[in-house]
Amino acid sequence: MSSQSATPTLFDLDQPESAVAKKRKSKKTPAASTKKAPSSRRATASSMAERQREISVSEFFTKNRHLLGFDSPLKALLTAVKEAVDNSLDACEEAGILPEISVEISQTGENRFRMAVEDNGPGVVDTQIGKIFGKLLYGSKFHKLSQSRGQQGIGISAAGMYGQLTTGKPVRILSRTGKRKDPVEFHLTIDTARNKPEIHHTEVIEWDKAHGTRVEIEMEARYQKGQRSVDMYLKQTAIANPHLTLHYTDPAGEAVSYPRSSEELPPETIEIKPHPHGVELGRLIAMLKETKSRSLSGFLKEEFSRVGPTVAKRIIKDAGKGLSEKSYPTRIAREEASALHAAIQKAKISSPSTDCIAPIGEKLLLSGLEKELEADFYVASMRPAAVYRGNPFQIEVGIAYGKPGGVGLEVTDEGRIRKKGKAKAAVEDLVGAADEPIRVLRLANRVPLLYQQSACAVTKAVIQTNWRGYGLQQPRGGLPIGPMAVVVHIASVWVPFTSESKEAIASYPEILKEIKLGLQECGRKLGTYIRKGKRIKREFEKRSYIEKYIPHIGIALQEILDLTEKDRDATVETLEDVLHKSRKF
Repeated sequence: MSSQSATPTLFDLDQPESAVAKKRKSKKTPAASTKKAPSSRRATASSMAERQREISVSEFFTKNRHLLGFDSPLKALLTAVKEAVDNSLDACEEAGILPEISVEISQTGENRFRMAVEDNGPGVVDTQIGKIFGKLLYGSKFHKLSQSRGQQGIGISAAGMYGQLTTGKPVRILSRTGKRKDPVEFHLTIDTARNKPEIHHTEVIEWDKAHGTRVEIEMEARYQKGQRSVDMYLKQTAIANPHLTLHYTDPAGEAVSYPRSSEELPPETIEIKPHPHGVELGRLIAMLKETKSRSLSGFLKEEFSRVGPTVAKRIIKDAGKGLSEKSYPTRIAREEASALHAAIQKAKISSPSTDCIAPIGEKLLLSGLEKELEADFYVASMRPAAVYRGNPFQIEVGIAYGKPGGVGLEVTDEGRIRKKGKAKAAVEDLVGAADEPIRVLRLANRVPLLYQQSACAVTKAVIQTNWRGYGLQQPRGGLPIGPMAVVVHIASVWVPFTSESKEAIASYPEILKEIKLGLQECGRKLGTYIRKGKRIKREFEKRSYIEKYIPHIGIALQEILDLTEKDRDATVETLEDVLHKSRKF
């Protein structure tokens, strides 16, 4: 056998394995034996550094518009109306004007709607129109510790940005600041890369309003009626703001008005300083660096509410670390600031003043419920002011119970029980049916919250309340069943929303506790009403049985006593009178 044969010989097989391997390896082509070079890196530190750039807040929210409540065409329309109405109400109240607001929604094409909100407020000066409507995170309320609907300076400009993204059309604004001032018209869009307004058109126009603002935004949207619609939001807004006159025209051209039930504006709120117990260490350090006070004692008294000379002296003494009343604030180190913060948390300091919040009021809340909700029983209560993280807040609760469309029972002045009401077709309103879960109306600084109900502290507090003790059915871990609407309002200098869209309230223990106490207070009165109604119903059933057999008793007495028909009828009438008089309520 030739030694050049590819088949290994017996001699080859007898060789060590390494020798056979070497022979086979020698037959491979040179290309196959060459090792592959490692691949080059896809990016370097320098190339990655070149791609880094600052992100505009407008650009961020353009890509994350769901954070602001513009995550669906249906919700986008409601959010835009809400932001415009909130701004109008804030402006009117701050200027001391009884608000009158008009909301118009018209369809301009398939899945396209134009929203217009007009108010009789103080108007907006020309130089501020671009910044207010065309710049995100621009406003006067973020650093202001007093109650207001707006907080972040995002809402109305975000609505305009959404309209610009979906239709490409600018926002139209009309404004007039007084009778002697010319009304002006602006058309503007937002430069999202720089978060700056771009004004495309401005001119003086004719407008019959003495003062006010009108904003129009065309957007991709969807309109429908229901519990989370523009219609329901406006109805709840009328309940929460009894001093408001509201006019609304829907896409079908149907107009509805909600007249005001009060001629008094909410009390004016006073801005307060932050409360010491609500300030975290990092914020305290920043305040020490920024203050203009020249002494630590002066810093505590001037920068915080409820801190007087005695309290300031006690805090500084408890802090130690060589701090004194004359210590220069800007020179205080981190360890000293930490000791000062710990002393502040231990100090007994009065609760913040409540002049900074303006609740609806028990009387006006009850008036709003009676005006807008059809029910048989109404009750409202207002809790004393409380504090979370140093921020004062107040909880108000209202309940509307019963369906007047059904047939109920009532006691007359003579002590008689009779049916009341007339049966009628059920209509969709805020008081649900008897076999459905109750309706929960959530309000924050007089603004209705329609979405994210299950994530809200209000809903959690309603579920955690024992409604069985007040005569209602309640499944475990669910809302009670019955024809009832519960209204819960939180008034605060800073409502702790769970997201920028301001749709649900965070579940701080202090807030949950106050809501539950308010619900229990109203629940006790509701329980008394329900028990009385059940007692009347049982009495009515017993009485109906007796009244059914009284004529037969009269006939039997006539046969036994040989009475005339006249005497029999008189006896039956006497028995009925005795029956009615025997009932005591």
